Amino acid sequence: MRWRAFALVSAGANLVLVAGWLFSSRHVPGRASLATAAGAAAGQSRTNIVIRRQFFSWQEVESADYPTYIANLRAIGCPEQTIRDIIIADVNALYARRRATELVTPEQQWWRSTPDPSVLQAAAEKVRALEEERRGLLARLLGPSWEAGDIVSLPRPSRPGVVLDGPVLGILPAETKEALQEISARSQDRLQVYLDTLRQNGKEPSPEELAKLRQQTRDELSQVLSPQQMEEFLLRYSQEANNLRADFGQLAYFDATPDEFRAVFQGTDSIDQQLALLTGTDPNTVQARKALEDQRDNAIKTALGPERFAEYQLLHDPLYRDAVAAADEAGTPDAVMTLYQINQAAAEEQNAIASNTNLTAQQKSIEMKRLELEQLQANTLATGQDLPPEPPAPPAAPPKRTYTLQPGDSLAVVSLIYGVPASAIRAANPNVNVDRLGPGDTLNIPRNPLAPTPPP
Repeated sequence: MRWRAFALVSAGANLVLVAGWLFSSRHVPGRASLATAAGAAAGQSRTNIVIRRQFFSWQEVESADYPTYIANLRAIGCPEQTIRDIIIADVNALYARRRATELVTPEQQWWRSTPDPSVLQAAAEKVRALEEERRGLLARLLGPSWEAGDIVSLPRPSRPGVVLDGPVLGILPAETKEALQEISARSQDRLQVYLDTLRQNGKEPSPEELAKLRQQTRDELSQVLSPQQMEEFLLRYSQEANNLRADFGQLAYFDATPDEFRAVFQGTDSIDQQLALLTGTDPNTVQARKALEDQRDNAIKTALGPERFAEYQLLHDPLYRDAVAAADEAGTPDAVMTLYQINQAAAEEQNAIASNTNLTAQQKSIEMKRLELEQLQANTLATGQDLPPEPPAPPAAPPKRTYTLQPGDSLAVVSLIYGVPASAIRAANPNVNVDRLGPGDTLNIPRNPLAPTPPP
């Protein structure tokens, strides 16, 4: 912004010098005859005198047609580098105005907590188209090597400023935009100096001091902006608007409209500034903060209306946000409140299990898993979906075979009767001393895959 203004000033100064030179040559007595006499004394037989127009008005030089404009500048003797600087600065200013008024950028959608991807893509495509058009126009006017003379002697902006585009800020005069960029730069410098000083002293920033710095910037902005322009600027770049965007953004499913965001900002902006200045912990300060917070809630309720305010409050509960997400995924928005009640009941039972001192850690884990399954089943039914089929029951274990020893029976006899190795019988009866068996003792007989059919 500054380099463009500097270019225009430089070009204007060059034109004034050219005009002054032409004017002075017109009024020096006997300038032509002195030149002729000097030429004769030097042995020159003839002197060519170029006659230029001595008087012109800027209206005669200016033209809506760039080629005519360039020809007029040359006609008054404007240097080529100055012509290049004037044309490049003028074309750049033209396309800067077009970018400021024709683009829809994320900064203009100040009510959104995250940029709209379609707006980002459309803005990028529009910027590319305008840039190609600008470069093409300069190449036609000044030749393909015009960039070599792109005001190379003038300084470029050293840091990016705030974006000033759209139907309100985009049409501001160049002087006002320049003033806003300077105010923004001074504000950043003041903040950086304050933070650097605190860091050197090992201190943390004071919310009250930060609020005072922001207020100083607002006071400077109010000197150059109308109330409507001021509100647009604050909606984009103020800390209070940033906080409001963050608040709406964490609600995920609230989707505030531009009118809602503006109304809430208008109702809470001054309250938020007052709250930022109340940093003490004494009873009076705490009471004052509570009063302002209640006032802020009422302002939001008035701005949104009772129904939307109730939704705004519910969305601050993570359990409700989870319910909205589940209903949205299932395509059943009417089930939100039912899912919310299920989530609340599950949360209460989880707390009860966690605080139950009669349960071991393993038992608590089992109960939590049971509760998780029950909640999943309840959510599935609430969203109108079918429960998955029950898994098939595992096959029943075959009944155990036992044998009661008769007089004269031993481990070897039982092994022969059932065709099962004695070692297998030992393994199936770990609590029986099979070496000292007697009548009436009972043995478990394992299955033998080599003899699937036991004797009767």
